Amino acid sequence: MTSMKQALSALAGVTALAISLIASPVMAQDGGIVVYNAQHESLTNAWVEGFTKETGIKVTVRHGGDSDFSNQIVAEGAASPADVFLTENSPAMVLVESSGLFAPVDADTLAQIPKEYQAASGKWVGIAARSTVFAYNKTKLTAEQLPKSLLELADPSWKGRWAASPSGADFQAIVSALLQLKGEAATADWLKAMKENFTAYKGNSTVMKAVNTGEVDGGVIYHYYYYGDQAKTGENSNNVGLHYMKNQDPGAFVSVSGGGVLASSKHPKEAQAFLKWVTGKGGQDVLKTGNSFEYAVGKGAESNPALVPLADLQAPKVDATTLNSKKVTDLMTAAGLL
Repeated sequence: MTSMKQALSALAGVTALAISLIASPVMAQDGGIVVYNAQHESLTNAWVEGFTKETGIKVTVRHGGDSDFSNQIVAEGAASPADVFLTENSPAMVLVESSGLFAPVDADTLAQIPKEYQAASGKWVGIAARSTVFAYNKTKLTAEQLPKSLLELADPSWKGRWAASPSGADFQAIVSALLQLKGEAATADWLKAMKENFTAYKGNSTVMKAVNTGEVDGGVIYHYYYYGDQAKTGENSNNVGLHYMKNQDPGAFVSVSGGGVLASSKHPKEAQAFLKWVTGKGGQDVLKTGNSFEYAVGKGAESNPALVPLADLQAPKVDATTLNSKKVTDLMTAAGLL
């Protein structure tokens, strides 16, 4: 009996410690705000540093993934400790918005971002963007051999020759755009062909490395992985070229990263100020001068000069507020990709 009591006591101690470790990163400092961040850590850290330096408002950041955080916020409901949610891709914002958990974004903040990069409801707003690209091995493919459309990758001639990271929110956002643009039947058919043709890797960086080493001829990723590696050593991208499919093709989809203020925020004024700063000159200049290589989306804002201009991508018109992540995961699961 004594051993049982000791074991239970030890278990209780471990549980209490675990709860403490989980809770401590999301406690706001001195009336500051808590941000659930699914964007890249370095980018959000730069935003936080600039915002706090300018306003004096402290920010506590908890880092994670799009799907993990959106589902967590829904589960937490009004009890969520988060004040602000930042994502890489918009489907996560749609999930939280559809659950009625966002407060309206201040009008001054919405005015800083074009309508196509914000929710029609005014409940969340674009903070950055990234372009879909076909990364290819320049020693294996010529310009004439590149796919003109994402849909071409379903052709048997591409069997075993291309890669993607289907478990990631990035690729699922691309499939969400395909679903909106081409419909359920065409998307289901493409995913079934994808299962036959492609090689799965975990993460866009891993896909790019496989392309660089010639394990596969090409892969579907977002553009900034290439630019980030080139800005460092280039060791994982020197054999890689980027093919922009343009022509409003699903393979030219531009994914919008979003930001929103939780309706349950204990510090709504400060939370709204943070979102306004990120979408304003200070936050958008971080995208121009920093090393995230994501596109700035603010009115009049300039992106990093190394990038193909956003206006030249010929991206398809996609309503970011209706991208259906649940349907996409269902379709991908049915195709055996998840």
